[in-house]
Amino acid sequence: MHRIPRMHRTPRPRLRGPAAALAAVALLGGVLTTGATAQAAPRAEGQLTDLVNPFIGTQNEGNTYPGASVPFGMVQLSPDTGHNTGYDYAENHIRGFSAVHLSGVGCGLGGDLPTLPTTGDITQTDYAKYAAEFSHDDEKASPGYYKVGLKTGIDAELTATRRTGVQRYTFPATDKANVLLNAGQSLHRTLSSKVEILDNRTVRTAITGSGFCQDTKPYTVYTITRFDRPFTTSGTWNGDTVTEGSKVSSAAGERNGAWLRFDTGKDRTVEATTALSYVDAKGAALNLRAEGGRSFDRVERAAQRSWEDRLDDVKAQGGSDELRRTFYSSLYRSFLAPNIGSDVDGRYTGWDQKTHRAVAADGAFTYYQNWSLWDTYRTQAQLLSLLAPRESRDMAISVLRIDAESGWLPKWGYGTVETNIMTGDPVTPFLTNAYQQGLLKGHEEEAYRALKRNADGVPPTDSAPVGREANVQYLKDGFAPYIKDRPHAKPGDSDFDHGASATLEYALSDAMLGEMARDLGHDADAKRYEDRAQNYRKIFDSSTGFFRARDASGAFTGPADPAQSEGFHEGTSWQYQWLVPQDLPGMVGLIGGKDAANQRLDSFFAYDKLLADPAKTAREVWVNGPYAYYNADKYNPQNEPDLIAPYTYLSTGQPWKTTDVVHAALTLFTDAPTGMTGNDDLGTMSAWMVLSSIGVFPVQPGTDTWGLSTPAFERVDLTLDRRYYPHGSFTVSAPGTSDTDRYIQSASIDGAAQSRTYLTTEDIRSARSLAFTVGSAPSAWGTSPADAPPALG
Repeated sequence: MHRIPRMHRTPRPRLRGPAAALAAVALLGGVLTTGATAQAAPRAEGQLTDLVNPFIGTQNEGNTYPGASVPFGMVQLSPDTGHNTGYDYAENHIRGFSAVHLSGVGCGLGGDLPTLPTTGDITQTDYAKYAAEFSHDDEKASPGYYKVGLKTGIDAELTATRRTGVQRYTFPATDKANVLLNAGQSLHRTLSSKVEILDNRTVRTAITGSGFCQDTKPYTVYTITRFDRPFTTSGTWNGDTVTEGSKVSSAAGERNGAWLRFDTGKDRTVEATTALSYVDAKGAALNLRAEGGRSFDRVERAAQRSWEDRLDDVKAQGGSDELRRTFYSSLYRSFLAPNIGSDVDGRYTGWDQKTHRAVAADGAFTYYQNWSLWDTYRTQAQLLSLLAPRESRDMAISVLRIDAESGWLPKWGYGTVETNIMTGDPVTPFLTNAYQQGLLKGHEEEAYRALKRNADGVPPTDSAPVGREANVQYLKDGFAPYIKDRPHAKPGDSDFDHGASATLEYALSDAMLGEMARDLGHDADAKRYEDRAQNYRKIFDSSTGFFRARDASGAFTGPADPAQSEGFHEGTSWQYQWLVPQDLPGMVGLIGGKDAANQRLDSFFAYDKLLADPAKTAREVWVNGPYAYYNADKYNPQNEPDLIAPYTYLSTGQPWKTTDVVHAALTLFTDAPTGMTGNDDLGTMSAWMVLSSIGVFPVQPGTDTWGLSTPAFERVDLTLDRRYYPHGSFTVSAPGTSDTDRYIQSASIDGAAQSRTYLTTEDIRSARSLAFTVGSAPSAWGTSPADAPPALG
C-alpha cells in the first residue's frame, strides 16, 4: 500500500525485512523447556502437525482446549470436563463434546450442544450426572483430530471443517447405543433452547445463551446434526422428564435435549456431522450441505492438511525436539481465533442483531467474530498480519462492519454481542496495526472515521458498547479518574475502576491514531492526538517516581507504594510503568534517565537472580499464580500489560538484557498440560512465544515497528503472501545460537551491516535475509541511542 511519508518526525532508517525475522529467531535461541509431553503425537520428519501437542495449556488455567478445529474455524469440537472454559486435564469425566470453545478465555463461555455417546436406558438428563469417565492413557489429539476411549467401552473421535464438527463413535455390540444432544446446558448461561427431530437421521436445535464474566445481551446459535445411518428410536427430555417418541422440546433455562438410539450389533460405528450458524436454521442447513456429506476419515485428512499448510509457512531449524514441539504448538494456537462468523452464502448476524451479507465495495469477504482485543492487539494481531494477511484484512473489515452496523467499534466481542470485558481502547491499535501493515487498502478513510469517533467521544447511553467510557473526563483533564464503587452504567468492566491504566491505554491509542492521521493528511487531528499521547505524564507522581491513579478531583489516590497501587487493571504501577511504547525516551526521562531506568528494570526483572537461574527466577520470583495480578513489584510474564516490558532494554542501551529476560520467560512454555503461561487469551500468549522465538516483536503495537532480539533457532524460513510481501519469503538465521551463545555480536540484512534494534514492515518487504552472529557475552551491538526504536510524534 502506498503511504504518505512521515514528515513530522525524523525518518526511521530502514532495516531490511529479514533482519526482523532473524532477530526474533535468535531471541528464542537459548530456551530450555521442561515438562513431559501430554499425549503428543510422535514426531515424523516433514509433518509439522506431528509436533503439535493440543493438550498444552489444559491444566493450571491456561484454559486451552484439545479438541478438533481448522484454522479460524466456526466450530471447535472439544470435550468438556466441567471446567468453566471446557476442559481441565486434572479432571477425569467428560460431560459431552461441544461445538463452541475459545482458546484461553478466563470466564465460562461457549460449550454449546454437548454431545455424548452412552449405552443402556436414558435415566439422567444432567450432564454432570451422566458424564463418562476416561483416562489420559486412552486419549490423544493432533491438529484437527481428537480421540478418547471412554470407560463405558465407547471410543469417540472428533474432527472438523470450517463450519461443521464431525463425530465418530465406536460402540460395543448393543441394541441400546445412544447419542445424547444436550441443548439446555453449556459453559455459560443458557436462556432458552429448542430441539426438533426432523427425521430418522436429523436433529435441529436453536440455543440462546448469555454471559462471559457477567450477563450480556443474548446470542443464538443454530445447529443441525445429520447421522450417517437411521436411528432405531429417539426421544427428547425436558428437565427430568424423558419422553420416548417425542419429536420437539422447548425450554427456557431448564435442561433440554434429544436422544437417538442405534443398534450396533453388526455395525458398531455411528458418525454424525453437526453444522452451525449464527444466522438461522437455513444457514446451518446450507453449511451442512456445503461442508457435510463426507466420511470422518476424509474430513480428518482435510483438516490435517489445512493445518500442515498453515504451519508449513514457518520452518524452524535447530533447537531441541521439545523446543520445536513447544514452538509449533504455540504457532498452532495462534491460528485458532478469531473465528468465521458468516455462513457459506455470506450471511452473518451483525451486532445490530440483523442479517447482513459479507460483501464490501471491493468484493466479498469472510466475516469473523470473537474479539479479545485487549489481549490480541499486543501480539497475535501482528503475527497474523505477517503470516495470514488475507485473513487479517477480512478480520479488520469485519471490525469495521461492527461499527457500521451497531454504531460503535468493539472492545471485547463474543459471537454477535459486545461483552465490554477489559478496559482502555484496544480497538484503536488493532485497526491502526492493520492500516500500518497495508491491510486496509480502500478502507483507510472508513477506518479513520470510525476510530476518530471512538477516540473523541463515548457511545450513546442506549447502546451496548462502553467504548472509552471515561473519555469526557480524559479529554477535559488529560486523565481518566479512578472512582471506587462507581455504579456501572452498562454490563462489563469499567474504565473508572481502572482509571490509571485506562489513561495509559488511551494515550497509547492516541499515539497510534496520530500516526495514521498524519499519514492520511489529517494534520490538525494528528497534532491533537500526538499531544494527547503525552497524557501518560498526567498520572506520573514525581514524589514516588511511578504512575499513580488520580481521583475525580485530580488528587493522587490509593497507596503510594507502587506495588500496592490501585486503579490499574490486572497489574500494579510496577507493571504498567513500561506501557508507554509511543514515548519510551520520555518515560525514561521521567524516571531519571537511562541509568535510573536500567536500575529499575533490573529490579523489576530480578536480573541478578535471572542470570544465575533463569527458570527458577521465572517460576519462583516472577510467577505466583495464574491470576496473581496485584500486590507485586516484579515482572508478570503471564499477563498482557507486561508483554512488551522485556523489550524496554532496547530503548535504554542494553539490548542484550532483552535476550536474557525473554530467554527466561520462554522457559515457562513447555510441552506439558501446564506448559502455558497464564490464560492463552485467544492466542495472545502463544503469539508472544512465537514472535519472541523468531526474534521479531511488535514493540509499538499499532504501528509497523518490530523490535529485534536473539532467535531461538539457527534458522527460520517464513513463507509470506506475495500480494503483501513481494519476495514471498523471509529467512532469519543465527548459526550456533544456544543457551550459552545467545548474545548478538553483529547483524546484517541482505549482507549489509545492521546495528539498529528494530525494523519496519516495509523493511521486511524489501529484504530477503537477516543474519545474526552470536556469542557468549554481550557486545556493543545496538547500544547507541540512534539504534533504539524511535518515539512517535
